[in-house]
Amino acid sequence: MKISRHWKHVAAALAVAATLTTAGVGPATAEGEVTALYNSAQQHFLDGDDAAGRADLRALIAADPHDAEALALQAIWSHYAGDPAAVGEALGRLGAVDAAMAAGTNRVLHAVTAAVSTLPNPLPALVGPQTGIVVLGYGLLPDGALRPELENRLTAAWLQAIAAPFSPVIVTGGNPQNGISEAEAMRRWLIGRGLPADRIHVEERAGSTVQNALFSTQLLRDLGATSAVVVTSPNHIRRAVADFIVAGTHVVGAMTSLDELVSQLPPPARSAQRGIYLDATRTFQLDSSR
Repeated sequence: MKISRHWKHVAAALAVAATLTTAGVGPATAEGEVTALYNSAQQHFLDGDDAAGRADLRALIAADPHDAEALALQAIWSHYAGDPAAVGEALGRLGAVDAAMAAGTNRVLHAVTAAVSTLPNPLPALVGPQTGIVVLGYGLLPDGALRPELENRLTAAWLQAIAAPFSPVIVTGGNPQNGISEAEAMRRWLIGRGLPADRIHVEERAGSTVQNALFSTQLLRDLGATSAVVVTSPNHIRRAVADFIVAGTHVVGAMTSLDELVSQLPPPARSAQRGIYLDATRTFQLDSSR
C-alpha cells in the first residue's frame, strides 16, 4: 500500500512539475511547494489550527488535484470541523482518484463517529471464541512492575475473560522496563490469576495505541478471530476503539476499568476529540510528513 502511494506521489509531482514548468517554475520547486504545503497542513492539525491546515490542503489540491492523501486529510479534518459540504467534495474527488483510499477514508469517518458515541463500560460482554479480548498496555515502573492503572485494566480484562471463557486473550504493549515488556508483565499477571498460559497471546512490539491496533489486528486475524472486545481505561477507550476500527477490527465490546468511569461518561467536547482524529489518521497510515 505504501509503495503504491509513493509512486502515485511521484507521478503527481511530475504532472504538477510539467504544468508549472510551462509557466517558468522548475520541477524541484513544484514538488517542493506541494511537499511544504502537506507538511505545513499536518503541523497545523497537530497544533490545533484546523482552519490553517485545511487552507494549506486547498492550496495543495489546487496545485495537484490527484494527491490522494491530501484529499483524504481534507475529508477527515472537514468532518472534524463540521463541514459536510467540504467532506462530500473531498470524498467525491478522492473516489475518482483512488477508490481504495476513498473507502478507507470513509472507514476513518465511521470509526471516529462510532468512537465518540462509545460509552465506557465496566460490564463484560458475552462473546464466543471468534471474538478476541485485547488488553492495551500502559507504561511500567522502572523496575518492570505494573502501575495501578494497568492493574485496573487487567482486572477488567480478567473479568471479561471469565465471562467469555473460549475467547483468546491478546495482551499488547512493548516499551520494556528492566527487561520486561508491558505485554509480558500483563501475561504474568493474568496467569497468576488463573488464566491458562496457552490462552494468552503476546504482542510486545507496540509502542503506541496506533501500533496496539495495527499489530493486534494482524494477530487477531492469525488466530481466526473476526471481532474483538477492546479493554483499556475509561479515558482511553474512545481513541482505542477508533484506532481498532480503522485498523480493520470489528469492535463488538469496549470494556473499561472502574477508575474515573463517571467523569468519562459524557460525550467528549469537540476539542477533546482532536486526539481521536489525529490517531485515526496515523492508524490509516497517512504520512505525517513527506
